[in-house]
Amino acid sequence: MLYPRHLRPLIEAACQDTPVVLVNGARQTGKTTLVREVLGEQSEGTYLTLDDTTTLATAKADPTGFIQNLPERVILDEVQHCPELFPAIKVSVDNNRKPGRFLLTGSANILLLPKLSESLAGRMEVLTLWPLSQSELEVGGTRGIVDDLFEEELTIRTLPALPREELIRRILLGGYPEPLQRVNEARRRQWFASYLTTILQRDIRDLANIDGLTSIPTLLGLLASRTSNLLNITELSSTLAMPYATVHRYLALLEATFLVGRLPAWSGNLGARLVKTPKIVMSDTGLACHLLGLDAKRLDRDGVTLGMLLETLVVMELKKQAGWSELAPALFHWRTQTRQEVDIVLETRSGDVVGVEVKSASTVNPADFKGLRALQEALGTRFIRGVLFYSGETLLPFGEGLYAVPLSALWHGLAP
Repeated sequence: MLYPRHLRPLIEAACQDTPVVLVNGARQTGKTTLVREVLGEQSEGTYLTLDDTTTLATAKADPTGFIQNLPERVILDEVQHCPELFPAIKVSVDNNRKPGRFLLTGSANILLLPKLSESLAGRMEVLTLWPLSQSELEVGGTRGIVDDLFEEELTIRTLPALPREELIRRILLGGYPEPLQRVNEARRRQWFASYLTTILQRDIRDLANIDGLTSIPTLLGLLASRTSNLLNITELSSTLAMPYATVHRYLALLEATFLVGRLPAWSGNLGARLVKTPKIVMSDTGLACHLLGLDAKRLDRDGVTLGMLLETLVVMELKKQAGWSELAPALFHWRTQTRQEVDIVLETRSGDVVGVEVKSASTVNPADFKGLRALQEALGTRFIRGVLFYSGETLLPFGEGLYAVPLSALWHGLAP
């Protein structure tokens, strides 16, 4: 089944004015399918994958000759396998800056690999394709609510309710296209197991020469159990009996392969953001549930884990939608020394802020807005509104600029 990908218009636009376009993201998110659709509609082109050992050997043996002999437009799949190609692409582009010449895909984040990203600075646009968003999965769904959160007037109205069993189902399935097609739960578990093996044995091994590869799955499982919580590398090091530097290095590799990410701390003082503790977030709730050995029954009984995974689902949904929204806000979390906190803070380039809290219950009360009120008081006019997502069906105001919003608005939108 082919799902509509909301990133597609951005790829098409980039191909109209940029010589090199890189679509990166975790394996099996649909990058190859998407870029082949884009290239096929724009012009005749050639597709080559560096997952193929013969193609990879040819590219490594003579990067310059390999690039010089390519046709006018080409897709190069999984370019992280051959970093030697990037200087050759740079030379080729400097001689011919025609837009859309190179459409690249990669399963490692080259922005975390400075030598690769610097070689094409100013010549390449980088776009990230995450696993499917809920708005892409929903038949008739919108492109999302990120821009709505800043621009729409919110009024009392009813949206589709999200029963607990449906909420749990969405969390367990996640957004990878292939396991979504598997009705049998055991077959989905097998897919995730094989997927992790491929990541560890190919992508991570390619990125770094790692001897203790068997420790990474343990670390990844530990991170899954702490998703949407503050990142404490010292505690991870102690729990795993692993040197701090090793945990830090492995964590960077897991980030580079898009399995986990960080939600930075937000502060009104821009310079202070880098010294605040980020949250660690799994990139896909289905993968997190597999790592934790969860099924629907167990997740239904464990309210704490359900809350963490629901927050992860919302963080990643907003992150995906921000990637194709007009305002393109950055995402943070907010926490004070007195433990006032807001799960997610969205900030535009102009400094406007929307606070987001997440709750799995179907009812809310004024006390649930404590953190949002504190953020509102701290920001004054920069605070556009505070939103508490819950599993009920009615959008309700809870004071000036504060709203309880059904979770289903994430994919149905807020516009009337």
